[in-house]
Amino acid sequence: MIDFLVKNGGTLLGAIGVALAVFLAGRGSAIGVGMAGEAAAGLTVEEPEKFGKSLVLQLLPGTQGLYGFVIGLFMFFKIGGMDFGQGLYAIVAALPVGLVGYWSAIAQAKVAIGGINILAKNEGQFAKGIIYAVMVELYAILAFAISFLMVSNI
Repeated sequence: MIDFLVKNGGTLLGAIGVALAVFLAGRGSAIGVGMAGEAAAGLTVEEPEKFGKSLVLQLLPGTQGLYGFVIGLFMFFKIGGMDFGQGLYAIVAALPVGLVGYWSAIAQAKVAIGGINILAKNEGQFAKGIIYAVMVELYAILAFAISFLMVSNI
């Protein structure tokens, strides 16, 4: 067992980094899209013509999962033959996109639900709801950029 860990420890740690990026960001997006979807479904029952606009707001929290997937994919192509230090670095590189992605997707869902409420009450102000939700996206993009730069150094 020790020989296996010595030979493959870096690769295993790199795989953990891949899993963290994909799992954390994906889990946050799944929660966020589900939350916003519940609100959108409630609106669509009453006003089915607003389906398309509510769908835009529902999908916004899903982008963090995509960022985590992209970082995980980039890391996946680099994990073969990693040494132990590179494996640890891969875990650290996964944390920004994973953790920020998780929490920002949930926060963005809450704002998107507010946007769905705007759509329900005053459709003319719908774009403001999108702008509010996109503001949260900025932090996920910044985390993605840092993770990307870190992965580029592996």
